[in-house]
Amino acid sequence: MAEAFLNSLGSDRFEAESAGLEPGQLNPIVVEAMKEIGIDISRNATRSAFDCFKSGRLYSYVITVCDETNAERCPVFPGFAKRLHWGFPDPAKLQGTYEEKLRDARIIRDSIKAQIEQWLSQNT
Repeated sequence: MAEAFLNSLGSDRFEAESAGLEPGQLNPIVVEAMKEIGIDISRNATRSAFDCFKSGRLYSYVITVCDETNAERCPVFPGFAKRLHWGFPDPAKLQGTYEEKLRDARIIRDSIKAQIEQWLSQNT
């Protein structure tokens, strides 16, 4: 979600890449929540943060959005990168019915969007 929002809202200044601690599949509830607001992430590939690290690419910012329990597991990237951590609940850990999970994913989605909008307004 964060990658999609940053690429959508800040594409004139930033190019975001997303990676997880462990590559997997896109969460269908997250895909649905984003689709509701006109952003289709259904074809996005999942990648490992370690794969990004191994590529040797340099980043200006490394922004982690995982929950606090996983924040310390994030790798350190080479070069000068300002590291920011924005803790959000993991949508993969949401519980309840499909509708309850979707409701909670919307809350996470909207919180991530608000954080990115705020950050972009401060980094113009």
